[in-house]
Amino acid sequence: MVVFCIFWLVSAGAGQAAARTLVDAAGRSHELPDKVGRVICSGSGCLRLLTYLGAQDLAVAVDDIEKRDLRQEARPYALANPQFQGLPLFGEFRGQDNPERILALSPAPQVILKTYSTMGTDPEELQKKTGIPVFIINYGDLGARRADFDRSLRLMAEVVGRKERAEAVIAYVDAIIADLKKRAGDLPEAARPRAYVGGISAKGAHGFASTEPGYPAFALTGTVNVAAAVGAGKSQINQADVSKEQILAWDPQTIFLDLATLQMGETAGGLSELKTDPVYRSLSAVKAGRVYGVLPYNWYTINFECLLANCYYIGKTLQPERFADVAPKAKADEIFAFFVGEPVFGQLNAIFQGLAYEPVPLAQ
Repeated sequence: MVVFCIFWLVSAGAGQAAARTLVDAAGRSHELPDKVGRVICSGSGCLRLLTYLGAQDLAVAVDDIEKRDLRQEARPYALANPQFQGLPLFGEFRGQDNPERILALSPAPQVILKTYSTMGTDPEELQKKTGIPVFIINYGDLGARRADFDRSLRLMAEVVGRKERAEAVIAYVDAIIADLKKRAGDLPEAARPRAYVGGISAKGAHGFASTEPGYPAFALTGTVNVAAAVGAGKSQINQADVSKEQILAWDPQTIFLDLATLQMGETAGGLSELKTDPVYRSLSAVKAGRVYGVLPYNWYTINFECLLANCYYIGKTLQPERFADVAPKAKADEIFAFFVGEPVFGQLNAIFQGLAYEPVPLAQ
């Protein structure tokens, strides 16, 4: 009996020593197990990042967006992981977590990973109600918040034990950006093509007037964004709605249509507007047939893999001599295979009427 007690005390002490302290993006300290094997991902894009790390098998439940049978699904990580639909439900999308559902999960998560922590259920409240560490991560982007993106991968990797993979993802993104810069970075300002991207999503589908002044795929390919002035003097602006008259005044040489706008149906959204609206029909790019479809960029926040794939199509379209060796659809599959483990371009393109990386037919 004495020997058993001593063994129990030693084992308990070893278990406590195995715990570690990690600090999340909000500066909150958490005591976590030495090895985390069960998590849930709360908030936009959180499960996407876990998939990038090759750790999606650690998710024991999902929010309701993963359970929906969407007619149009633009998230490569979800297409590559249909098993997510079969996992238990722990709450609603955009971080609307249900503590009671979480407490009922079996097996229980050891950590709740959470992006966009100011949306949905308050992290402190969720942690108190469940007794489970809520580890906050800032999602980031490939523009002004690139450091947040890298840090988010490293923090999540530290939690789930995928540090080598995080560094590989960061290095892969660095290599693509370096390649794009090498191809297009030396273009003088006067020689840079001018373009507009319409149909950008923001918490749902929008029409052709929805754009992004700092659209990263333009910035990374040396493309002049005609809408850039909309964000001038503002520290952070993502999606913006501009007037038809302003688009007509810009009269961009080339137009890219974010195919997320097709969610609005056949009689609404950017594609329908370009086919029927007299103002848009008068645009030079529409008349010349220089309107091209690109993969949805912002769908349950940023699809980084779609963004990087779009860069190669945009580069090939606007600067064909500098991207002569690139086959954009094949490049997209290479990128998807690296990020989410499956080359899902064909599946994704079929969902969006085969319009990705093609001229958009606008005949009435």
